[in-house]
Amino acid sequence: MTENQNNSKTEYWHAMSADAVVEALETSNETGLSATQVSERTQLYGANVLREQQKRPTWRMLLDQFSEFMIIVLIIAAVISGFVGDLGDTIFIVVIVILNAIVGFIQEFRAERAMAALKVMSESSAHVIRAAQTKTINASDLVPGDLVTLEAGNIVPADLRLIEVAQMKVDESSLTGESVAIEKQIEPLHFKEAAIGDKTCMAYKGTVVSHGRGSGLVVATGMNTELGKIASLIDESDDTRTPLQKRLANFGRWISLAALTICVLVFVIGITRGEPLLLMFMTSVSLAVAAIPSALPAVVTISLAIGAHKMVKQHALIQSLPAVETLGSVTYICSDKTGTLTQNQMHLSSIYTNNGHFTDWYSEDKTEPWVSLFNAMALSNDAHVEKDGTVTGESTEVAFLLAAQEAGWDKALLEKKMPRLKEFAFDSARKRMTTFHQASSHVIAYTKGSPEAVITQCKAVLTLKGRQSINHELLLAEADKLAGRGLRVLAFASRNWDSLPDSDEADDVERELDFMALVGLIDPPRKEAERSVALCKSAGITPVMITGDHPATARAIAAQLGILPNQTGHVMTGVELAKLDAATFEKQVSEVNVYARVDPMQKIQIVNALQNRGEIVAMTGDGVNDAPALKDADIGIAMGKIGTDVAREAARMVLLDDNFATIVNAVRYGRRLYDNIRKFVRYAVTTNSAEVLTIFLAPFLGLPIPLLPTHILWINLVTDGLPALALTAEPAEPGVMMRPPRPPRESIFSHGMWQHAIWVGLLMAGLTLFAQAWAYHTGSSHWQTMAFTVITLSQLGHVIAIRSETDSLATVGLWSNLPLLAAVIITFTLQLATIYVPAFNVIFKTEPLTLTELSICLILSSVVFFAVEIEKWMIRKKWLYHG
Repeated sequence: MTENQNNSKTEYWHAMSADAVVEALETSNETGLSATQVSERTQLYGANVLREQQKRPTWRMLLDQFSEFMIIVLIIAAVISGFVGDLGDTIFIVVIVILNAIVGFIQEFRAERAMAALKVMSESSAHVIRAAQTKTINASDLVPGDLVTLEAGNIVPADLRLIEVAQMKVDESSLTGESVAIEKQIEPLHFKEAAIGDKTCMAYKGTVVSHGRGSGLVVATGMNTELGKIASLIDESDDTRTPLQKRLANFGRWISLAALTICVLVFVIGITRGEPLLLMFMTSVSLAVAAIPSALPAVVTISLAIGAHKMVKQHALIQSLPAVETLGSVTYICSDKTGTLTQNQMHLSSIYTNNGHFTDWYSEDKTEPWVSLFNAMALSNDAHVEKDGTVTGESTEVAFLLAAQEAGWDKALLEKKMPRLKEFAFDSARKRMTTFHQASSHVIAYTKGSPEAVITQCKAVLTLKGRQSINHELLLAEADKLAGRGLRVLAFASRNWDSLPDSDEADDVERELDFMALVGLIDPPRKEAERSVALCKSAGITPVMITGDHPATARAIAAQLGILPNQTGHVMTGVELAKLDAATFEKQVSEVNVYARVDPMQKIQIVNALQNRGEIVAMTGDGVNDAPALKDADIGIAMGKIGTDVAREAARMVLLDDNFATIVNAVRYGRRLYDNIRKFVRYAVTTNSAEVLTIFLAPFLGLPIPLLPTHILWINLVTDGLPALALTAEPAEPGVMMRPPRPPRESIFSHGMWQHAIWVGLLMAGLTLFAQAWAYHTGSSHWQTMAFTVITLSQLGHVIAIRSETDSLATVGLWSNLPLLAAVIITFTLQLATIYVPAFNVIFKTEPLTLTELSICLILSSVVFFAVEIEKWMIRKKWLYHG
């Protein structure tokens, strides 16, 4: 058997008979492979392990952190700043660059951790038959063609085509999202194209045998398994840059190039006017350092770090700092159903008897058919009650036993009173199971299974008045109604025997039954999920359910949660999605809110289609099958309690309480964070442009250079330092969760920011030059100190005014941001120190101002505050920046 032969059939093993599989794999379904075959195939296929990502050298990872344009400009600025003698600013910039490099370097390990988690998950032992001998080997030593035996509790060690099963069920929830364990059988399917969850004659690597036993032939190992394909998807998907990173990268390039261009013009104009060459050089490079908002990376990093710390207290662990802001931008949340929106635990939802439908059956009188029904739920059941009272077993049987317990039935006492004598196990052909129990004077058989398989074998209906005539069509119609509500429907029936039947043929005894009830089970929604979905919608975020479950189940849960407006909304299946080309699907993706029976690659298709339409997509999930989409989404959100390690490592954020509502809190904080970063950008661009315009316009007004290099660097240090950082503590704007998400392509300068930066920058420059001109033309030697003071204090007035983009300071409150108030007071005090402390006079070449001169500076600088307050009043009146 060649590798190509194996791969050509990989997708269609489920459609081949067991004999055909044995022939194709050149093996035996009795004795397994020989030692020679194992050796040859080990050489051909390699180990049954997941390949790790090719790692870049550590030095290359670190070096790549310094390749961003903004980082390069900051390094140049640090060199220039050191050249002109400002060692403090050089150290400040270098610290910022190193901090950003460390954060980026740490994030490089996320994909590697995801691969490592997959590898750990796939490590297990395997019971294999080779050369007619049963052995226990490392799962990594398996090769295609190996004969593997399985029993309850085993992790499936490779992809298997099953050839023998006995009551075997496999929990595939981590791979498919299906909340119910899949019953396995050995017959081939009659169609090649099928979802993983529908390939009932297959068992997949990494899933868990929850019930029964079986054996199968290895058809795929390592990266060729379904788990390996998921690992490949994680490996191949690129890290998506967050909206914040994209916006700030564009902003950094724009402002840096603009600042450098203007500084060159200032240098040329100064030389043309006859200014000293050294003075103009130092002025130009100092202006370049000041014009580039070097504090921006620090403000962003500190903001995100504070946000991440606060989010942990709200049960959200941030694994990538920009994820905090990204949540404030999301327009779609694509959520897995099982375990995320639901409890990942089956519950009885409805019971139908001859008296009608019941959702509160515990209050019913303990008469027939209730007595027989709860006896059947407790006795015809392989779930167990542990010493601590917990119930373990297959999820459906656990649900039945819990329902019986809650109705007052004790399984342990019943088993002593009515011991099990015999059973016919469930199989896919009969679609039912039967257990026989000794009653006081007779034997009673309890049968449960699919409605069509049980009802057709019934001859009567068990009621309070005894056995009554049966209407098969009516009962089957009621079963269809329950299934239409998204419930998993089973039927219960019984039959009394004088003694234990001798026949070992199930069909001989599973007849002439008395119908008892139809029961509907569901994995119910989390209590808080419905409210959380509603809050998402109020914030303009579209919730989308993506699940491996049945479409009817997905529809019912989605309608109950409000994801679908009603039961008639469109639910797209994986099969339907597979028939659409990328362009067609991209046109339809915004119209679909629920996807059912999808595979991992299709989850990525959904995320990418939304992203191609310009949406910012969050993906929640907990299973291995979610990991590629979690990594490919703008922000992946994994469940911390029930989530797999693979999902958690691939995600940027982990919900420690598995609470969908925590996402809403994170969205609120993310929006607040972006608003505050925008305020800093508004502040930085405006004040830096004021400095550039002041020096650029002075020569055209016949004035000498108003600011020295030391003045520029001082302004850059004190005004872009404490006040700027204090903006990150600004409370959330009113109604932050009642507005729609920002358009994904919206510029950071939208909503009047660039207009604000221009006119306020010109106003600051005009006020500064007015103070300089007044002092200069009146013969005062303090003209440069007055210009220095006006531009510094006007920036403090500006930072107080822009705490809100629309509300006045009276509405916001002076005391609502104490860090900012303290920063303004400290900066004001330091500025006065540069004027009146003799040692600072020497350093900054300033002179003490008279009371009149200081008063003029205070009056002129306060104009900026009142002007911005007027601007906000006009915005509230919708006279400015509206629409």
